[in-house]
Amino acid sequence: MQTVEQFFEDYAPGTSRQTTGRTITEADIVLHAGQTGDFFPHHMDEQWCATQSFGHRIAHGTLVMSVAVGMTAGDINPRAMSYGYDKVRFVRPVFIGDTITVTATITGTRDHPKQAGRYGFADEQVTVRNQHGEVVLSLVHVYLVERQPACPSALPPPPTSPSPSPTSTPPPPAAKEM
Repeated sequence: MQTVEQFFEDYAPGTSRQTTGRTITEADIVLHAGQTGDFFPHHMDEQWCATQSFGHRIAHGTLVMSVAVGMTAGDINPRAMSYGYDKVRFVRPVFIGDTITVTATITGTRDHPKQAGRYGFADEQVTVRNQHGEVVLSLVHVYLVERQPACPSALPPPPTSPSPSPTSTPPPPAAKEM
């Protein structure tokens, strides 16, 4: 993971990135059920699921969403933050043992309605597919992004490590050996 500064003006529609795969496990489902309190039989009861059209236990949609969004989180951009998610759709079930991959593509940018001179929004279409290439989840990730300052010297200086104070007292001289 590294820090990569990208201002609003750097977000170009059509820019895309692709993750490697991540297999959804039974442990993922059990942990997510415990964290959320969602113990519905769709996720926890294999016998009940066998009587349903999907046939097997399925991962929580919110589990798949959180894993997928986490898979796209690589670099740290100090000039942007997540503003939220729009148009979330759980398109197909994800089963224990399915491997998901994520494609994230910038689809557009727009001004912030109240602070257009300071911020803008970047929309990123996030598409999650299973190992068969079928779309299982789709959403738009909205980023709030700082605009490039009109004057580059207006940027705050990068953080530095603290240096000793010029008024600090020097250490006492070492004792002489006799």
